[in-house]
This record gives sequence, C-alpha cells and structure tokens, in this order.
Amino acid sequence: MKYMLLIYADQEVLSESERQDCYKESTELAHELRSNGQYLGANPLHPTTMSTSVRVRNGKRLVTDGPFAETHEQLGGYFLIEAKDLDEAIAIAARIPMARKGTVEVRPVIEIAGLPG
Repeated sequence: MKYMLLIYADQEVLSESERQDCYKESTELAHELRSNGQYLGANPLHPTTMSTSVRVRNGKRLVTDGPFAETHEQLGGYFLIEAKDLDEAIAIAARIPMARKGTVEVRPVIEIAGLPG
C-alpha cells in the first residue's frame, strides 16, 4: 500500500546548517528506501512565503499569496512510500529527520484506476 508521509514543522526551527544536515539525512533514508523497493518520491518544499493558494468559488478563480490557513507548523515536505501496512509506514515516518523537530502525518493513498503512474 502507498502512504504519503507529510512533514510539518515551524519554518524557523532549523538553522541553514541544520537544514543541510536534514537534507543529507533525508537523502540517505531515500536511498535506503529505494534499495528496499519502498521509495516512490520525496521533496522538501519552499517556505510558505513562496506559496500561492487557489480556490474556485461560483466558477471564479481566487488566487492569493501564501498558505490558505495560518498555523504554527507548515507543510515542509513529503515522502511517498510503499509499505506493507500502517505499522511499517509509521516506522519509516519515525526515521524522517524532521520527526524530531515537528510532526510527520502518515496517510494512506487512495489509488484510482486510470490515473497515470
């Protein structure tokens, strides 16, 4: 089963050297998961100051700068993995470096027939 591991943290929690260390450790984890056949994708995201939110209401597109909701922790990246069950996905999520500073949300992915792979 596929799981999306959504990484949330305060954008200001890491210094630049800590961020680079986190990227290095995350890359090592991604390579290990790939060798196990579990890695499907991963990327950090730019800060919410670079985000744009899009909503459509009554047929009209509304575009605003920044995130839709103001929160203490922001979505900072993700891992998309293959795991045999939720317990295995949780074990992998606990190994993501930002789990020590923020939160990793584990969500099963709904696979829809006909979507390109």
